[in-house]
Amino acid sequence: MKLTDFKALTFDCYGTLIDWESGMIEALKPLTGRVGRGLGRDEILQAHARHESSQQNWTPQKRYCDLLAVVYKRLAEEWGVVATPEECIAYGQSVKDWPAFADTAAALQYLKKHYRLIILSNVDNTSFSFSNRKLGVDFDAIYTAEDIGSYKPSPRNFDYMLEKLATLGIGDKEVLHTAESLFHDHTVANRLGLASCWIHRRHADQGFGATMHPGDMPKVDFRFDSMADLAEAHREELRA
Repeated sequence: MKLTDFKALTFDCYGTLIDWESGMIEALKPLTGRVGRGLGRDEILQAHARHESSQQNWTPQKRYCDLLAVVYKRLAEEWGVVATPEECIAYGQSVKDWPAFADTAAALQYLKKHYRLIILSNVDNTSFSFSNRKLGVDFDAIYTAEDIGSYKPSPRNFDYMLEKLATLGIGDKEVLHTAESLFHDHTVANRLGLASCWIHRRHADQGFGATMHPGDMPKVDFRFDSMADLAEAHREELRA
């Protein structure tokens, strides 16, 4: 299997293209700064992952920005801090401020010359519109949790994407699903028989950060530490 075998790259956005963990840590400072003990970065991210995943399970049709407001409230309760409704709403709207990884835009601009680029993201459309401005390309299709009415790792999201890609002339075997999260993305890609590329942004860190433990480690067909490494591997295939 080679990178050049595929017609489309389907991307998770947050954690893969956008540095959501740094964005979360910064936006949570009004809350974590009032907790009466020091909270480590991974402790914050792991608590966020637990509440986010639970809320996505209980309220799958809630927009991501509104869901994050509930996550903020649950974190405040867990850490024994009072949070105002205004603070919760502000956190939900903080997605627009989350930064792109430094290598994302250049890598996407290169890959756009060789692939159809697709987004499959656990986000609402308005929040993604702000992130999209930082990514530097026009995507061929954007499929969000708001569009679909459920959150990954529900197979519904992937089934929806594959159905819509068929209308663009893209078959399942022409898709390389590209993501950081083993929990949200690679486990489901395995079940559906999709080829997958792991962008292992957390390669220098322990644990799974802002995503849940995936259980049994899924199989991945390609693994890179960054989007820049993926783009360079594609260049090397073309030179070979």
